[in-house]
Amino acid sequence: MPNTLLIIEDEALLGAELARHYAKIGWEVEWARSLVRAAELVQDQGYDPLLVLSDMHLPDGNALDFMESTKDRLSYAEWLFLTGYGSVPDSVRALRLGAYDFLEKPCELERLDLVVSSAARSALAQRRLRDQAQLRHRRYGPEAYVGRSAAANQVRELLNRLTQVSFSALIIGGETGTGKGLVARILHHSGPRAQGPLVELNCAALPRELLESELFGHEAGAFTGATGRHRGLIEQADGGTLFLDEIGEMQLDLQSKLLKAIEDRKFRRLGSEKEISVDVQIIAASNRDLGELARQGDFRSDLYHRLSVFRLQLPPLRDVSEDLEDLVPLLVAEFNAKSNRQVKVIPDSVWKQLKAYDWPGNVRELRNVIERCVLLSEGPTFPSQWLQLPGVPSEGKPVEARADRLLIPLDGSMALDDMDCYIIRTVLERLDGNVTAAARALGTTRETLRYRVRKYGLTASG
Repeated sequence: MPNTLLIIEDEALLGAELARHYAKIGWEVEWARSLVRAAELVQDQGYDPLLVLSDMHLPDGNALDFMESTKDRLSYAEWLFLTGYGSVPDSVRALRLGAYDFLEKPCELERLDLVVSSAARSALAQRRLRDQAQLRHRRYGPEAYVGRSAAANQVRELLNRLTQVSFSALIIGGETGTGKGLVARILHHSGPRAQGPLVELNCAALPRELLESELFGHEAGAFTGATGRHRGLIEQADGGTLFLDEIGEMQLDLQSKLLKAIEDRKFRRLGSEKEISVDVQIIAASNRDLGELARQGDFRSDLYHRLSVFRLQLPPLRDVSEDLEDLVPLLVAEFNAKSNRQVKVIPDSVWKQLKAYDWPGNVRELRNVIERCVLLSEGPTFPSQWLQLPGVPSEGKPVEARADRLLIPLDGSMALDDMDCYIIRTVLERLDGNVTAAARALGTTRETLRYRVRKYGLTASG
């Protein structure tokens, strides 16, 4: 597709020469001899040029006024101005309005070609960024959170509301694999900060010293091995969103420093005396109950209250099994496209197995299972033999030994803490919440078990 050029020039000889020259080298050219004609092209016919090459003063007005009036409509076009009697105020105003360059007539064609080529590269780069942002917006709209359950509908409704406002901080809760990362991307790419960066950090993946350096950055010589300046993730997220996953694993002293940066909107790199101002939206996530951690003193209560402007709790898949009817076909289609498979039929026996399983790894585990089955499929029918769901045989009924046995996936879909939580919760459910009996079944003391019950925010009695 050729690049589009709008020429606004009332001099017939110059306008015809420019139009002929740029059409000859591959531009799609529209020539307007007046601002009225240019307005008809842009406002009435929806013409969206990559580049506008305009005389400054035309018989029916000043081109700067036209530029200002069409700034929103032509926000991704670059403007070049030509004038035979330019003035300093005009040139200053042109640059303030965002003009790419301001050239005086007569201008050599070779020089003009260089400026036009440079302006075109700039405009194309801006449009690529716009197109990428629009693509992410379509991919990460609130409807990307899939499910037909009442809980899923409530989450989508809140996402729709949150993407319409500019909030400073939010906490996403939920077990590992419930989609906290997806929700963070929806909030960013569909919200007011979609044009800014989204920077993600898993706080559990780094030791304390590296985490501080990653967050705040450092100057050369700040510590052994710091050979150069490093811009921290808070600085990189300026104007956009910082997503802090598993924030409950962050050390208390580092939480204090993070709180000050959020409150003041300023921070210092390690080894620096200069404060850097930032405008960052914070989305924090944890598979642990941050409110309970704050009450126990394992998470700073002031940071918790600063982050919990909004709180969004995602349901585990076992509580919304009806959502499988939307999730499974969507995942099958995704992996069909990725692996060039044609799975279209999901037998009733497969649905029975899927709905009989507890899904301790939630949607992440479901993705792994669906990917395995689609990759190993040999036709249009979903292969049930590759489901391999622990504790669920092919007919979809729980095995008889399930009452005294507990199976968990070892495919990476569950972290160690999630396994620990799942084991304790399942045992408590089977024993009607009796801590004494559960401690006996797990071979531990009541005190140890009560501590873990509080840690994971579980319900127990006795």
